[in-house]
Amino acid sequence: MNRFDSSPETALEWFRSGTGAALATVVQTWGSAPRRVGSQLVIGGDGRIEGSVSGGCVEGAVIVEALEAIEEGEARLLEFGVSDEDAFAVGLACGGTIRVLVEPVGKVLPEAMLADLVEARANRQPVAYEVNVETGHRALRRNTYADRLRMDRSGFEEDGETFVAVHNPPLRLIVVGAVHIAQALVPMARIAGYDPAIVDPRETFASSSRFPGERILTDWPDEAVVRLGLDSRTAVVLLTHDPKLDDPALEAALRAGVFYIGALGSTRTHAKRVDRLTHAGFSEEEIAQIHGPIGLDIGAADPSEIAVAILAQMTAVLRGKA
Repeated sequence: MNRFDSSPETALEWFRSGTGAALATVVQTWGSAPRRVGSQLVIGGDGRIEGSVSGGCVEGAVIVEALEAIEEGEARLLEFGVSDEDAFAVGLACGGTIRVLVEPVGKVLPEAMLADLVEARANRQPVAYEVNVETGHRALRRNTYADRLRMDRSGFEEDGETFVAVHNPPLRLIVVGAVHIAQALVPMARIAGYDPAIVDPRETFASSSRFPGERILTDWPDEAVVRLGLDSRTAVVLLTHDPKLDDPALEAALRAGVFYIGALGSTRTHAKRVDRLTHAGFSEEEIAQIHGPIGLDIGAADPSEIAVAILAQMTAVLRGKA
């Protein structure tokens, strides 16, 4: 899930409040289903709901089933056909079929396991929740599903019984250099689901008038990235052309295992960058993580087009296509 959804947190809170709770998860879809696999609806024992599994098409039936499941303490695997008429009402051209797994918290989905999931999410740790819909076996996995985690891909394994729900922290973008390209890239990245931050100690560049409403840090980049934190759901883009600004953030990003590092500059500029990093003790394999010159080669000529090329390359790396 690229955009952070608080369903597990809400389910745990409602369960601990004493009202009871169930998590309903879309585990499979056919046709033009209203919500993607992994979408969740929380149902409280008192009838409260949060989230969605169909945009309104089947929520009523799921709520009824969930309340009964909470009462009985048993999971339910439901299947619904969404008519063309109902699909049209939520903005789709045609209907489809969805399967929804309803899991009451407590007797079915253990409170301790849900709490571990919530803690992992709070600590920005990618985690996969695994459930065998036939046997009822449940587990949290952090390393087993590396490809699924990288590509945000929830779904059934080849056995047709084991469903894996991917829980990833929100994507972040740290842009070092409040330059013209950044003015185009930041709003594009926000539309694509990133939480951006701009880093530049030059306050003339890093001003709210140039980046209205955005998070701006005027610390030196090495200090700023420590404050922001770096992890496997973070992209770092270096745009200053100034080694004094770019290199400290670049070195921190290489050590932190961010999923994408891109650095502006020509092939010649990048060769000098590689030289500096080699002398700083980085290996050839580590340096190869840097995309430089930055962006896909689409013939971009102006700042907006370069921003498109950068975002496209970030997406390709995130989805395992580059």
